Amino acid sequence: MKNSSELKIKQDVRKFYDDIGWKEIGDGVYQNARYEDLRPVSWEYIHNCHLRVCRHLNQEGRYFLDAGSGPIQYPEYLEYSQGYQARVCADISIVALAEARQRIGDRSSGGNGLFVVADIANLPFRRDAFDGVVSLHTIHHLPIEEHKQAYQEVYRVLAPSKSAVVVNGWQDSSLMRFFVLPIKWKNRARKWIRRSVNNFRRGRSNTSNGSRKQKGKGTFVSKHDVEWLKREVGSLMNLEILVWRSVSVRFLRGYIFPDLGGKWLLRKLYGLEERFPHFFGEHGQYPLIVIKKD
Repeated sequence: MKNSSELKIKQDVRKFYDDIGWKEIGDGVYQNARYEDLRPVSWEYIHNCHLRVCRHLNQEGRYFLDAGSGPIQYPEYLEYSQGYQARVCADISIVALAEARQRIGDRSSGGNGLFVVADIANLPFRRDAFDGVVSLHTIHHLPIEEHKQAYQEVYRVLAPSKSAVVVNGWQDSSLMRFFVLPIKWKNRARKWIRRSVNNFRRGRSNTSNGSRKQKGKGTFVSKHDVEWLKREVGSLMNLEILVWRSVSVRFLRGYIFPDLGGKWLLRKLYGLEERFPHFFGEHGQYPLIVIKKD
């Protein structure tokens, strides 16, 4: 039986995505996209990282599960289920499922979507039901006590001899720790200068609260490190840790600029990730975790 704090976390996450996260703010762009770098200089790199998922999934099958589907936010996500008869979108947010239905359609309208309100830690599907499973940036929204259970649920519903892909972030990326510290100091200096200028202009000291409110508050996130994943999950199932993307959005916005060879730098970074996928998977920001069911 779940305790009240775990239930509240899930209610808060659902409310955030229903009320804020999956509200469309542009043509196919959702408020949650502020957590991604959508600048043209980063587009090619982001696009190629998204497509890495395809390599590790069966290219065809009957049912494909998108566990924590959201609204199927990016066009590349559609590629994962191209060869499947049906894509089952499971999400705790009703708004997300309504948006996903608009994107891929349901069976009655000629689409291949099936839509289920569900919790990834308690999937309402039978064992071995899916020929392919993805879960992208979802498990970290669960109470930390349920992360292991969510991996077990993905494994349980996956058919034998098939593969699932989980993408999540590490709690502490050694690679990003090295690069992000200068950005933090730069941002703090910038905020201090902006606050000082505003105080001087307006003649008062409490001008920062208003700008903080305008940004909006995110939702609950909890993450583990690579050692936890190997110990707690790797002991239960066959998994491989590869790279999905080694750098964070903060890194991209802090170091990659179009006038300073940003696109070229990202191409070089992508090449390094391709050459050393295990290193960047374990030490970068976002691992691509491949689960295979024997």
